[in-house]
Amino acid sequence: MTDNEIVQKLWNLCDVLRDDGISYTNYVTELVLLLFIKMEHENTQNGILSKHKLPEGARWPDLTSKSGLNLLNHYRATLLSLSQNTDKLIAAIYADAQTSLKEPRHLEQLVKSLDAIDWFSAKRDGLGDLYEGLLQKNANETKSGAGQYFTPRPLIDSIVHLIKPQHGETIQDPAAGTAGFLIAADGYIKSQTDNLYDLNEKQRTFQRNKAFLGMELVSGTRRLALMNCMLHGMEGDDEGVVHIGNTLGNAGAALPKADIILSNPPFGTAKGGGGPTRDDLTYATSNKQLAFVQHIVRHLKDGGRAAVVLPDNVLFESGVGADIRRDLMDKCNLHTILRLPTGIFYAQSVNTNVLFFNKVGQAATGSTEAVWVYDMRANAPKFGKRTPLTREHFAQFEAAYGVSADGSSPRVDQGEGERFRRFTREWIKQRGDDLDIAWLKDENEENASELPEPALLAREAIDNLGMAIDDLKAILSELGEEVEL
Repeated sequence: MTDNEIVQKLWNLCDVLRDDGISYTNYVTELVLLLFIKMEHENTQNGILSKHKLPEGARWPDLTSKSGLNLLNHYRATLLSLSQNTDKLIAAIYADAQTSLKEPRHLEQLVKSLDAIDWFSAKRDGLGDLYEGLLQKNANETKSGAGQYFTPRPLIDSIVHLIKPQHGETIQDPAAGTAGFLIAADGYIKSQTDNLYDLNEKQRTFQRNKAFLGMELVSGTRRLALMNCMLHGMEGDDEGVVHIGNTLGNAGAALPKADIILSNPPFGTAKGGGGPTRDDLTYATSNKQLAFVQHIVRHLKDGGRAAVVLPDNVLFESGVGADIRRDLMDKCNLHTILRLPTGIFYAQSVNTNVLFFNKVGQAATGSTEAVWVYDMRANAPKFGKRTPLTREHFAQFEAAYGVSADGSSPRVDQGEGERFRRFTREWIKQRGDDLDIAWLKDENEENASELPEPALLAREAIDNLGMAIDDLKAILSELGEEVEL
Protein backbone atom coordinates (compact mmCIF):
# COMPACT_ATOMS: atom_id res chain seq x y z
CA MET A 1 0.00 0.00 0.00
CA THR A 2 1.47 3.35 -1.04
CA ASP A 3 1.63 6.45 1.16
CA ASN A 4 -1.15 8.11 -0.81
CA GLU A 5 -3.35 5.04 -0.46
CA ILE A 6 -2.77 4.95 3.30
CA VAL A 7 -3.55 8.66 3.57
CA GLN A 8 -6.75 8.17 1.60
CA LYS A 9 -7.71 5.14 3.69
CA LEU A 10 -7.20 7.07 6.92
CA TRP A 11 -8.98 10.10 5.52
CA ASN A 12 -12.02 8.04 4.49
CA LEU A 13 -12.47 7.16 8.15
CA CYS A 14 -13.21 10.81 8.78
CA ASP A 15 -16.49 10.50 6.87
CA VAL A 16 -17.60 7.87 9.36
CA LEU A 17 -16.54 9.96 12.35
CA ARG A 18 -18.37 13.03 11.07
CA ASP A 19 -21.50 11.40 12.49
CA ASP A 20 -19.88 11.76 15.90
CA GLY A 21 -19.35 15.50 15.40
CA ILE A 22 -15.61 15.15 14.75
CA SER A 23 -14.12 17.98 12.66
CA TYR A 24 -11.25 17.53 10.23
CA THR A 25 -8.74 19.07 12.63
CA ASN A 26 -9.98 17.03 15.59
CA TYR A 27 -9.77 13.89 13.48
CA VAL A 28 -6.10 14.47 12.66
CA THR A 29 -5.49 15.16 16.37
CA GLU A 30 -7.16 11.84 17.28
CA LEU A 31 -4.85 10.10 14.82
CA VAL A 32 -1.81 11.74 16.45
CA LEU A 33 -2.82 10.62 19.94
CA LEU A 34 -3.29 7.03 18.79
CA LEU A 35 -0.39 7.00 16.33
CA PHE A 36 2.22 7.77 18.97
CA ILE A 37 1.06 4.79 21.05
CA LYS A 38 1.09 2.62 17.92
CA MET A 39 4.60 3.83 16.98
CA GLU A 40 6.03 3.02 20.39
CA HIS A 41 4.62 -0.49 20.09
CA GLU A 42 6.08 -0.99 16.60
CA ASN A 43 9.47 0.41 17.61
CA THR A 44 9.81 -1.91 20.58
CA GLN A 45 8.49 -4.92 18.66
CA ASN A 46 11.02 -4.36 15.89
CA GLY A 47 13.94 -3.72 18.24
CA ILE A 48 14.31 -0.05 17.30
CA LEU A 49 13.76 0.86 20.95
CA SER A 50 15.30 -1.28 23.67
CA LYS A 51 12.87 -0.02 26.29
CA HIS A 52 9.23 0.99 26.00
CA LYS A 53 8.75 4.68 26.84
CA LEU A 54 5.08 4.28 27.74
CA PRO A 55 3.98 2.85 31.08
CA GLU A 56 2.13 -0.45 31.29
CA GLY A 57 -1.56 0.05 30.77
CA ALA A 58 -0.96 2.81 28.21
CA ARG A 59 0.41 0.64 25.41
CA TRP A 60 -1.07 -0.43 22.10
CA PRO A 61 -2.12 -3.98 23.17
CA ASP A 62 -4.02 -2.36 26.05
CA LEU A 63 -6.21 -0.70 23.43
CA THR A 64 -6.54 -3.53 20.92
CA SER A 65 -7.54 -5.98 23.66
CA LYS A 66 -10.57 -3.91 24.68
CA SER A 67 -13.84 -2.95 23.02
CA GLY A 68 -16.97 -0.94 23.59
CA LEU A 69 -17.33 1.36 26.55
CA ASN A 70 -14.40 -0.32 28.34
CA LEU A 71 -12.12 0.76 25.47
CA LEU A 72 -13.39 4.35 25.46
CA ASN A 73 -13.08 4.74 29.24
CA HIS A 74 -9.60 3.18 29.24
CA TYR A 75 -8.53 5.48 26.39
CA ARG A 76 -9.71 8.58 28.26
CA ALA A 77 -7.79 7.48 31.36
CA THR A 78 -4.72 6.78 29.21
CA LEU A 79 -4.72 10.28 27.75
CA LEU A 80 -4.87 11.79 31.23
CA SER A 81 -2.02 9.65 32.54
CA LEU A 82 0.20 10.37 29.53
CA SER A 83 -0.34 14.12 29.94
CA GLN A 84 1.25 13.74 33.39
CA ASN A 85 4.16 11.56 32.20
CA THR A 86 7.60 12.46 33.52
CA ASP A 87 9.00 12.36 29.97
CA LYS A 88 8.65 15.99 28.82
CA LEU A 89 8.12 15.09 25.18
CA ILE A 90 5.37 12.58 25.92
CA ALA A 91 3.75 15.07 28.29
CA ALA A 92 3.93 17.74 25.57
CA ILE A 93 2.27 15.54 22.96
CA TYR A 94 -0.56 14.68 25.36
CA ALA A 95 -0.80 18.09 27.05
CA ASP A 96 -4.49 18.87 27.68
CA ALA A 97 -5.39 16.00 25.36
CA GLN A 98 -9.01 14.89 25.43
CA THR A 99 -10.73 12.62 22.97
CA SER A 100 -13.55 14.11 20.93
CA LEU A 101 -14.97 10.65 20.32
CA LYS A 102 -18.26 9.92 22.03
CA GLU A 103 -19.26 6.64 20.41
CA PRO A 104 -17.15 3.62 21.54
CA ARG A 105 -17.66 1.96 18.14
CA HIS A 106 -15.92 4.87 16.42
CA LEU A 107 -12.82 4.56 18.60
CA GLU A 108 -12.81 0.82 18.09
CA GLN A 109 -13.00 1.28 14.33
CA LEU A 110 -10.14 3.77 14.42
CA VAL A 111 -7.95 1.46 16.52
CA LYS A 112 -8.65 -1.52 14.26
CA SER A 113 -7.90 0.49 11.13
CA LEU A 114 -4.57 1.69 12.52
CA ASP A 115 -3.73 -1.81 13.72
CA ALA A 116 -4.35 -3.28 10.26
CA ILE A 117 -1.80 -1.01 8.55
CA ASP A 118 1.80 -2.18 8.32
CA TRP A 119 3.40 1.20 8.89
CA PHE A 120 6.94 -0.02 8.34
CA SER A 121 6.32 -1.53 4.92
CA ALA A 122 6.42 1.99 3.44
CA LYS A 123 9.62 3.40 1.99
CA ARG A 124 12.17 5.04 4.28
CA ASP A 125 10.64 8.18 5.81
CA GLY A 126 7.31 7.10 4.29
CA LEU A 127 5.53 7.48 7.60
CA GLY A 128 6.55 11.12 7.80
CA ASP A 129 5.41 11.73 4.24
CA LEU A 130 2.12 10.04 5.09
CA TYR A 131 1.57 12.38 8.01
CA GLU A 132 2.48 15.41 5.89
CA GLY A 133 -0.14 14.21 3.43
CA LEU A 134 -2.76 14.16 6.17
CA LEU A 135 -1.82 17.67 7.31
CA GLN A 136 -1.97 18.98 3.75
CA LYS A 137 -5.33 17.35 3.11
CA ASN A 138 -6.56 18.79 6.40
CA ALA A 139 -5.44 22.26 5.33
CA ASN A 140 -7.11 21.90 1.94
CA GLU A 141 -10.38 20.75 3.46
CA THR A 142 -10.52 23.02 6.51
CA LYS A 143 -10.58 26.62 5.33
CA SER A 144 -11.47 27.98 8.77
CA GLY A 145 -8.86 25.98 10.66
CA ALA A 146 -5.64 24.37 9.51
CA GLY A 147 -5.27 26.60 6.47
CA GLN A 148 -4.35 29.46 8.76
CA TYR A 149 -1.02 27.87 9.63
CA PHE A 150 -0.24 25.46 6.78
CA THR A 151 2.18 27.00 4.28
CA PRO A 152 1.91 25.34 0.84
CA ARG A 153 4.66 22.74 0.53
CA PRO A 154 5.77 23.81 -3.01
CA LEU A 155 6.49 27.30 -1.65
CA ILE A 156 8.38 25.88 1.35
CA ASP A 157 10.45 23.59 -0.87
CA SER A 158 11.36 26.44 -3.21
CA ILE A 159 12.45 28.70 -0.34
CA VAL A 160 14.55 25.96 1.24
CA HIS A 161 16.14 25.14 -2.11
CA LEU A 162 17.25 28.77 -2.46
CA ILE A 163 18.42 29.27 1.15
CA LYS A 164 20.40 26.00 1.02
CA PRO A 165 20.69 25.05 4.71
CA GLN A 166 23.89 23.19 5.58
CA HIS A 167 24.66 20.65 8.28
CA GLY A 168 26.07 22.32 11.36
CA GLU A 169 23.85 25.38 10.98
CA THR A 170 21.10 26.20 13.46
CA ILE A 171 17.71 26.67 11.81
CA GLN A 172 14.77 28.30 13.53
CA ASP A 173 11.09 29.00 12.87
CA PRO A 174 9.59 31.35 15.47
CA ALA A 175 6.05 30.67 14.17
CA ALA A 176 6.43 26.96 13.56
CA GLY A 177 2.84 25.87 12.87
CA THR A 178 3.08 22.19 11.90
CA ALA A 179 6.88 22.55 11.42
CA GLY A 180 6.82 22.46 7.61
CA PHE A 181 9.83 24.77 7.17
CA LEU A 182 11.95 22.88 9.71
CA ILE A 183 11.11 19.49 8.20
CA ALA A 184 11.83 20.68 4.67
CA ALA A 185 15.19 22.08 5.79
CA ASP A 186 16.03 18.79 7.49
CA GLY A 187 15.03 16.91 4.34
CA TYR A 188 17.26 19.16 2.21
CA ILE A 189 20.27 18.55 4.46
CA LYS A 190 19.61 14.81 4.47
CA SER A 191 19.47 14.84 0.66
CA GLN A 192 22.93 16.47 0.61
CA THR A 193 24.48 14.10 3.17
CA ASP A 194 23.10 10.67 2.17
CA ASN A 195 20.50 10.81 4.94
CA LEU A 196 23.24 12.02 7.37
CA TYR A 197 25.43 8.93 6.72
CA ASP A 198 28.17 11.18 5.32
CA LEU A 199 28.47 12.82 8.75
CA ASN A 200 30.30 11.57 11.82
CA GLU A 201 28.39 10.59 14.95
CA LYS A 202 28.87 13.96 16.64
CA GLN A 203 27.52 15.77 13.57
CA ARG A 204 24.55 13.39 13.31
CA THR A 205 23.69 13.95 16.96
CA PHE A 206 23.78 17.70 16.41
CA GLN A 207 21.42 17.40 13.44
CA ARG A 208 18.95 15.26 15.34
CA ASN A 209 18.96 17.15 18.63
CA LYS A 210 20.27 20.71 18.23
CA ALA A 211 20.06 21.92 14.64
CA PHE A 212 16.35 22.77 14.57
CA LEU A 213 14.16 24.80 16.89
CA GLY A 214 10.65 26.14 16.54
CA MET A 215 8.16 27.97 18.72
CA GLU A 216 4.38 27.66 18.54
CA LEU A 217 1.74 29.50 20.56
CA VAL A 218 -1.13 26.99 20.22
CA SER A 219 -0.68 23.71 22.09
CA GLY A 220 -2.87 21.72 19.68
CA THR A 221 -0.83 22.89 16.69
CA ARG A 222 2.38 22.15 18.55
CA ARG A 223 1.13 18.60 19.12
CA LEU A 224 0.80 18.15 15.35
CA ALA A 225 4.27 19.67 14.85
CA LEU A 226 5.94 17.40 17.42
CA MET A 227 4.51 14.31 15.76
CA ASN A 228 5.54 15.63 12.34
CA CYS A 229 9.14 16.08 13.53
CA MET A 230 9.27 12.69 15.23
CA LEU A 231 8.04 10.91 12.11
CA HIS A 232 10.84 12.60 10.14
CA GLY A 233 13.55 11.54 12.62
CA MET A 234 13.97 14.97 14.24
CA GLU A 235 14.20 14.57 18.01
CA GLY A 236 15.17 17.97 19.38
CA ASP A 237 15.90 18.50 23.07
CA ASP A 238 13.89 17.03 25.95
CA GLU A 239 10.95 19.28 24.98
CA GLY A 240 11.08 18.30 21.33
CA VAL A 241 11.95 20.36 18.26
CA VAL A 242 9.03 22.77 18.68
CA HIS A 243 8.62 24.53 22.03
CA ILE A 244 5.40 26.01 23.35
CA GLY A 245 5.36 29.76 23.90
CA ASN A 246 4.60 33.24 22.59
CA THR A 247 7.45 34.38 20.36
CA LEU A 248 6.32 37.96 20.86
CA GLY A 249 6.58 37.56 24.64
CA ASN A 250 9.27 36.53 27.11
CA ALA A 251 9.54 33.01 25.64
CA GLY A 252 10.55 34.45 22.27
CA ALA A 253 13.03 36.86 23.80
CA ALA A 254 14.81 33.84 25.33
CA LEU A 255 15.23 32.03 22.01
CA PRO A 256 18.87 31.71 20.91
CA LYS A 257 20.20 33.34 17.76
CA ALA A 258 20.18 31.21 14.63
CA ASP A 259 22.14 30.86 11.41
CA ILE A 260 18.93 30.57 9.39
CA ILE A 261 15.37 31.68 10.13
CA LEU A 262 12.51 30.47 7.91
CA SER A 263 9.00 31.48 8.84
CA ASN A 264 5.44 32.37 7.88
CA PRO A 265 4.25 34.45 10.86
CA PRO A 266 0.50 34.57 11.56
CA PHE A 267 -1.48 37.21 9.71
CA GLY A 268 -3.43 39.97 11.42
CA THR A 269 -3.27 42.46 14.26
CA ALA A 270 -3.12 41.28 17.86
CA LYS A 271 -6.56 41.19 19.47
CA GLY A 272 -6.09 39.47 22.78
CA GLY A 273 -3.63 36.60 23.25
CA GLY A 274 -0.49 36.30 21.20
CA GLY A 275 0.23 40.00 20.83
CA PRO A 276 3.63 41.61 21.35
CA THR A 277 4.48 41.99 25.04
CA ARG A 278 8.27 42.23 24.76
CA ASP A 279 10.26 45.26 25.79
CA ASP A 280 13.39 44.38 23.79
CA LEU A 281 11.88 45.30 20.41
CA THR A 282 12.90 48.73 19.15
CA TYR A 283 9.52 49.76 17.76
CA ALA A 284 6.25 49.18 19.62
CA THR A 285 3.46 47.85 17.40
CA SER A 286 0.30 45.75 17.66
CA ASN A 287 0.93 44.41 14.14
CA LYS A 288 2.14 40.86 14.69
CA GLN A 289 4.00 40.61 11.39
CA LEU A 290 5.94 43.82 12.03
CA ALA A 291 6.81 42.54 15.51
CA PHE A 292 7.96 39.21 14.02
CA VAL A 293 10.19 41.07 11.54
CA GLN A 294 11.93 42.75 14.48
CA HIS A 295 12.27 39.44 16.32
CA ILE A 296 13.78 37.73 13.27
CA VAL A 297 16.30 40.51 12.66
CA ARG A 298 17.28 40.48 16.34
CA HIS A 299 17.61 36.69 16.55
CA LEU A 300 19.51 36.16 13.32
CA LYS A 301 23.25 35.74 13.76
CA ASP A 302 25.56 38.17 11.97
CA GLY A 303 26.05 36.65 8.53
CA GLY A 304 22.89 34.61 8.92
CA ARG A 305 20.17 34.44 6.28
CA ALA A 306 16.39 34.48 6.45
CA ALA A 307 13.32 34.00 4.28
CA VAL A 308 10.00 35.22 5.68
CA VAL A 309 6.47 35.15 4.25
CA LEU A 310 4.72 38.48 4.90
CA PRO A 311 1.52 40.16 3.69
CA ASP A 312 1.54 43.32 1.57
CA ASN A 313 0.68 45.62 4.47
CA VAL A 314 4.13 45.00 6.00
CA LEU A 315 5.66 46.42 2.82
CA PHE A 316 3.61 49.61 2.59
CA GLU A 317 2.34 50.46 6.09
CA SER A 318 3.45 53.97 7.03
CA GLY A 319 4.63 55.26 10.42
CA VAL A 320 6.12 52.50 12.51
CA GLY A 321 5.96 50.18 9.50
CA ALA A 322 8.35 52.43 7.57
CA ASP A 323 10.61 52.67 10.64
CA ILE A 324 10.84 48.87 10.88
CA ARG A 325 11.54 48.46 7.16
CA ARG A 326 14.24 51.12 7.37
CA ASP A 327 15.76 49.33 10.37
CA LEU A 328 15.64 46.04 8.47
CA MET A 329 17.45 47.51 5.46
CA ASP A 330 20.08 49.06 7.76
CA LYS A 331 20.90 45.93 9.76
CA CYS A 332 20.40 43.46 6.92
CA ASN A 333 20.92 43.18 3.21
CA LEU A 334 17.34 42.83 1.96
CA HIS A 335 18.36 41.49 -1.42
CA THR A 336 15.18 39.88 -2.80
CA ILE A 337 11.40 40.20 -2.58
CA LEU A 338 9.13 37.63 -4.23
CA ARG A 339 5.59 38.90 -4.87
CA LEU A 340 3.49 35.75 -4.49
CA PRO A 341 0.33 35.04 -6.49
CA THR A 342 -3.03 35.46 -4.81
CA GLY A 343 -5.00 32.40 -3.75
CA ILE A 344 -2.12 30.18 -2.64
CA PHE A 345 -3.03 30.63 1.01
CA TYR A 346 -6.42 29.67 2.33
CA ALA A 347 -7.27 33.24 3.28
CA GLN A 348 -7.91 33.91 -0.39
CA SER A 349 -7.87 37.70 -0.32
CA VAL A 350 -4.47 38.06 1.36
CA ASN A 351 -1.60 39.15 -0.90
CA THR A 352 1.74 37.86 0.33
CA ASN A 353 5.46 38.12 -0.35
CA VAL A 354 8.68 36.37 0.61
CA LEU A 355 11.48 38.61 1.90
CA PHE A 356 15.00 37.19 1.58
CA PHE A 357 17.70 38.94 3.63
CA ASN A 358 21.08 38.45 5.29
CA LYS A 359 22.04 39.89 8.68
CA VAL A 360 25.04 42.22 8.56
CA GLY A 361 25.05 43.40 12.17
CA GLN A 362 22.76 44.70 14.91
CA ALA A 363 24.55 48.05 14.85
CA ALA A 364 25.05 48.19 11.07
CA THR A 365 23.67 50.92 8.81
CA GLY A 366 23.15 51.10 5.07
CA SER A 367 23.46 47.33 4.59
CA THR A 368 20.97 47.24 1.72
CA GLU A 369 22.23 48.85 -1.48
CA ALA A 370 19.51 47.52 -3.77
CA VAL A 371 16.45 45.26 -3.65
CA TRP A 372 15.59 42.85 -6.43
CA VAL A 373 11.84 42.25 -6.86
CA TYR A 374 10.33 39.28 -8.71
CA ASP A 375 6.66 39.73 -9.60
CA MET A 376 5.01 36.31 -9.67
CA ARG A 377 1.59 37.85 -9.04
CA ALA A 378 0.77 39.80 -12.20
CA ASN A 379 -0.70 37.72 -15.04
CA ALA A 380 -0.49 34.60 -12.88
CA PRO A 381 -3.02 31.73 -12.83
CA LYS A 382 -5.78 31.77 -10.23
CA PHE A 383 -4.55 29.11 -7.85
CA GLY A 384 -7.00 26.98 -5.91
CA LYS A 385 -8.46 23.50 -5.97
CA ARG A 386 -8.77 23.50 -9.75
CA THR A 387 -5.27 24.95 -10.35
CA PRO A 388 -3.02 23.73 -7.53
CA LEU A 389 0.30 25.42 -6.88
CA THR A 390 3.28 23.23 -7.82
CA ARG A 391 7.04 23.49 -7.50
CA GLU A 392 7.29 24.04 -11.27
CA HIS A 393 5.56 27.40 -10.87
CA PHE A 394 8.69 28.67 -9.04
CA ALA A 395 11.21 27.50 -11.67
CA GLN A 396 11.69 30.87 -13.37
CA PHE A 397 12.04 32.69 -10.06
CA GLU A 398 14.63 30.18 -8.84
CA ALA A 399 16.61 30.65 -12.04
CA ALA A 400 16.52 34.45 -11.65
CA TYR A 401 17.49 34.23 -7.96
CA GLY A 402 20.67 32.32 -8.78
CA VAL A 403 22.64 29.58 -7.11
CA SER A 404 24.07 31.61 -4.21
CA ALA A 405 22.05 31.22 -1.01
CA ASP A 406 22.77 34.80 0.03
CA GLY A 407 21.46 36.29 -3.22
CA SER A 408 24.91 37.30 -4.45
CA SER A 409 24.77 35.47 -7.80
CA PRO A 410 25.05 37.68 -10.90
CA ARG A 411 21.61 38.98 -11.86
CA VAL A 412 20.09 40.83 -14.82
CA ASP A 413 17.41 43.51 -14.57
CA GLN A 414 14.87 42.19 -17.07
CA GLY A 415 13.21 45.56 -17.70
CA GLU A 416 9.73 47.00 -17.34
CA GLY A 417 8.01 44.32 -19.40
CA GLU A 418 9.45 41.39 -17.42
CA ARG A 419 9.18 39.98 -13.92
CA PHE A 420 12.62 40.59 -12.33
CA ARG A 421 13.91 44.09 -11.62
CA ARG A 422 16.46 45.91 -9.45
CA PHE A 423 15.59 48.96 -7.34
CA THR A 424 18.26 51.02 -5.59
CA ARG A 425 18.10 51.89 -1.91
CA GLU A 426 18.06 55.59 -2.83
CA TRP A 427 15.02 55.10 -5.09
CA ILE A 428 13.23 53.19 -2.32
CA LYS A 429 14.05 55.94 0.18
CA GLN A 430 12.40 58.50 -2.09
CA ARG A 431 9.23 56.38 -1.89
CA GLY A 432 9.17 56.68 1.90
CA ASP A 433 10.71 53.19 2.17
CA ASP A 434 7.59 51.68 0.61
CA LEU A 435 8.55 48.20 -0.62
CA ASP A 436 5.20 47.34 -2.22
CA ILE A 437 6.73 47.67 -5.69
CA ALA A 438 4.71 46.70 -8.76
CA TRP A 439 5.29 47.68 -12.39
CA LEU A 440 3.65 45.02 -14.57
CA LYS A 441 0.16 45.65 -15.93
CA ASP A 442 -2.03 42.75 -14.89
CA GLU A 443 -3.95 41.63 -17.95
CA ASN A 444 -6.32 39.67 -15.72
CA GLU A 445 -7.46 42.94 -14.14
CA GLU A 446 -7.60 44.76 -17.49
CA ASN A 447 -9.80 42.08 -19.00
CA ALA A 448 -12.05 41.74 -15.99
CA SER A 449 -14.76 43.73 -17.77
CA GLU A 450 -14.66 41.46 -20.82
CA LEU A 451 -17.18 38.78 -19.89
CA PRO A 452 -16.60 35.19 -21.08
CA GLU A 453 -19.25 33.09 -22.77
CA PRO A 454 -22.42 32.57 -20.65
CA ALA A 455 -21.86 28.79 -20.52
CA LEU A 456 -18.37 29.28 -19.10
CA LEU A 457 -19.68 31.74 -16.52
CA ALA A 458 -22.39 29.27 -15.53
CA ARG A 459 -19.88 26.42 -15.09
CA GLU A 460 -17.58 28.64 -12.98
CA ALA A 461 -20.54 29.73 -10.85
CA ILE A 462 -21.49 26.10 -10.22
CA ASP A 463 -17.90 25.22 -9.27
CA ASN A 464 -17.61 28.21 -6.94
CA LEU A 465 -20.98 27.45 -5.36
CA GLY A 466 -19.92 23.86 -4.75
CA MET A 467 -16.71 24.96 -3.04
CA ALA A 468 -18.64 27.49 -0.96
CA ILE A 469 -21.06 24.77 0.18
CA ASP A 470 -18.13 22.53 1.14
CA ASP A 471 -16.62 25.37 3.17
CA LEU A 472 -19.93 26.06 4.94
CA LYS A 473 -20.35 22.37 5.74
CA ALA A 474 -16.86 22.28 7.27
CA ILE A 475 -17.56 25.37 9.39
CA LEU A 476 -20.90 23.98 10.63
CA SER A 477 -19.25 20.67 11.43
CA GLU A 478 -16.54 22.39 13.46
CA LEU A 479 -19.29 24.16 15.38
CA GLY A 480 -20.90 20.79 16.13
CA GLU A 481 -23.93 21.43 13.93
CA GLU A 482 -25.50 18.84 11.67
CA VAL A 483 -26.59 20.03 8.25
CA GLU A 484 -28.02 18.50 5.10
CA LEU A 485 -27.34 20.52 1.94
